[in-house]
Amino acid sequence: MFIKKYGDIIVGVFFMLLSAAMLVMAKMLPKSTVMDIGPDFMPMCIGVMTFVLAAALVFLNIKNMKIYVAQAEAEGPEKADYKRVLTSFIIILVYVFVLKSVGFIISTLVYLPVQMFILAPEERRGKKNVIQLLLTDVLFTFVVFFLFRYGFKIVLPAGIFTINL
Repeated sequence: MFIKKYGDIIVGVFFMLLSAAMLVMAKMLPKSTVMDIGPDFMPMCIGVMTFVLAAALVFLNIKNMKIYVAQAEAEGPEKADYKRVLTSFIIILVYVFVLKSVGFIISTLVYLPVQMFILAPEERRGKKNVIQLLLTDVLFTFVVFFLFRYGFKIVLPAGIFTINL
């Protein structure tokens, strides 16, 4: 019951601390002599966005605390789904280990729909929803690939196929 009442506040504070640490460590990175954007640019962007979102999560949960407490007490205890958590953790590890050898595009095209299917609620696992997951997967994978390749000038792992897009 404690987690149901205060879980979002705890998570928000944790991510605020984590993003603050990330901002401090990003400032410690050496400045780039080649480009205007240095190696601290992306960690700083991610750190600022994470801090703002975590602060919003904490603020909104404190603001609406009475509503969430009443709702949590009315629903009763929730059953934890350890099977999904463990499965997600295992496929994340597999994804990380095969990313370099197989390549970003192929490994992400396989990983994302599996992860989305595992995390989807039972009522969102129909044929129509699976097609939406696959379309989201393909779109996200190629947007990220082209953003990193041409926007940030960062080459993602090519793996078994060398792609010259």
